[in-house]
Amino acid sequence: MYELAVVGGGVIGLAVAWRAASSGHRVTVFDPDQTRAASRVAGGMLAPVTEAWPGEEDVLALGEESLRRWPDFAARLAADGHDPALSTAGTVVAAFDRADADTLRTLAAYLHELGRDADYVAARQLRRSEPGLSGAVTGGLIVPGDLAVDTRLLLDSLRMAALAGGATLLSEEVLEAGESATVRTRAATRRFDAVVVSAGAWSGRLLPHLAQHIRPLKGEIMRLRARRTTLPPPTRTVRAMVEGEPVYLVPRAGGHDGDLVLGATQYEAGFDTAVTARGVRRLLDAAERVFPGIAEYEVVETAAGLRAGSADNLPLLGEVADGVYAATGHHRGGLLLAPVTADAVVAWLAGVPAPPGVAAAHPDRTKERV
Repeated sequence: MYELAVVGGGVIGLAVAWRAASSGHRVTVFDPDQTRAASRVAGGMLAPVTEAWPGEEDVLALGEESLRRWPDFAARLAADGHDPALSTAGTVVAAFDRADADTLRTLAAYLHELGRDADYVAARQLRRSEPGLSGAVTGGLIVPGDLAVDTRLLLDSLRMAALAGGATLLSEEVLEAGESATVRTRAATRRFDAVVVSAGAWSGRLLPHLAQHIRPLKGEIMRLRARRTTLPPPTRTVRAMVEGEPVYLVPRAGGHDGDLVLGATQYEAGFDTAVTARGVRRLLDAAERVFPGIAEYEVVETAAGLRAGSADNLPLLGEVADGVYAATGHHRGGLLLAPVTADAVVAWLAGVPAPPGVAAAHPDRTKERV
């Protein structure tokens, strides 16, 4: 049994804490403000195929490995915490103009080369799948294997399950996660058998030798709600390219009936988490051109979060010092990669091989870029 410290209380940190506690380890989670976790404002897409792109085969392989683990992960979480509302409805990806269509055709051809299921179809067939799509949509992809989850139900369930498993959650800021598995807060310095740094965009402050390989990427989202007089939201995740601008609409099956999450801007702004008028305008303009009915939806919330980006879009997973492990840099895939990351940590502690695909994400690869 290990005395394990987990630094960070977002989806990765809580998933690690839950699975480690379930495996018999004594777990302490440090997080001064769980409301700042990027996963709280994430769309909830579990979509390695529609996130795929040529040259990122390791990213796709790790994502698909984690996607295979999601149904069991969700079922066990429902038993230990509560149901995170996993959706199996799939994804449609719409193209707005000819250039967007060419991009999606390139993606479809690449996925077919890898044996993945993603077909480019004409606009009429796409609208049969989602009738609320705009008549201006030129075509797109239907991807049946993608999943989605209600992010806030997921976080609440992970927290509940971790606590039920015996984990301790402390609202303390970690100032240093040093070698020999020490954790220093303003109150004290404590020694553990192992420390997992899963502090998202803030991880570079705790792992200085990796700081240049982890950068914050700001993303803004909106939560909308259908009204009695409006068209209902889509039945599955709708992603789109609108003149090169990506946008997604994710229905919230587990939350308020008719809720929809709209995202996502992405740009470098340091650690700024203010929602900007420009960001909201970009989201609404792109979304209305794809799914016009949302123009009459109620605006429930606007929010911004910071993803932890890496240079090659792979996370940083592995031991970086004696007893200190990185589990960060998940970029857009934090929710998707939670099961495989948690299983990797449990495997490291047990001294057994990590899941397939994890080795490619070891932080040692960053030495080649220094």
